[in-house]
Amino acid sequence: MSVYKKLMQARIALQGKKLNKSGMNKFAGYQYFELGDFLPVVQGIFNDLGLCGVVSFTADMATLTITDTDDASSVVLTSPMGSAALKGCHEVQNIGAVETYQRRYLWVSAMEIVEHDALDATTGADKPKMQHAPTGTPLVEQRRLSVIADVADAVKQHMADNDTAGAYEEASGLTDEEERTALWKLLDSKTRSALKAYAAELREIAGFSRA
Repeated sequence: MSVYKKLMQARIALQGKKLNKSGMNKFAGYQYFELGDFLPVVQGIFNDLGLCGVVSFTADMATLTITDTDDASSVVLTSPMGSAALKGCHEVQNIGAVETYQRRYLWVSAMEIVEHDALDATTGADKPKMQHAPTGTPLVEQRRLSVIADVADAVKQHMADNDTAGAYEEASGLTDEEERTALWKLLDSKTRSALKAYAAELREIAGFSRA
């Protein structure tokens, strides 16, 4: 049996497990999976199927190598390394924060774990009444303007801390196109470019996992 077939079996097995999201995006009001929510379950599935996943890091690249312990065939997923400058943390702690983020995204990609995307924060809610914002912002519900401003502040703070992954996580909490447009207007061109580049990296990683 190839490593790809075993990995597919592992993904299907994980889908049958009940997982709880412990991460919370307080600004956009949605939950997401933290590493500890799913990795122990994945490790158990891998052990049963004869798979082993090993994460490694270089200065430029984070790598997840999944190996079939029966025939030594493997599949490799990679992600460009980022950086962090968390307030009150020394260099080793910042390195640890980056590696934790990278591990999470590599495993999420490898196991095709579905995050909040465009649904978790909005499913089941009635479409709100919309109106023109006084600033000329596209149609956005008035009471949501303060939420959008909070998200913008959070994105800016993450970027100031060199935490592009965290900034993207905050920004992706807004799923309504008009709200995202309003958020975009509150961000400078450098931040918008960084978020676009990060989104492209995630799509590339997802493409590797499906190869």
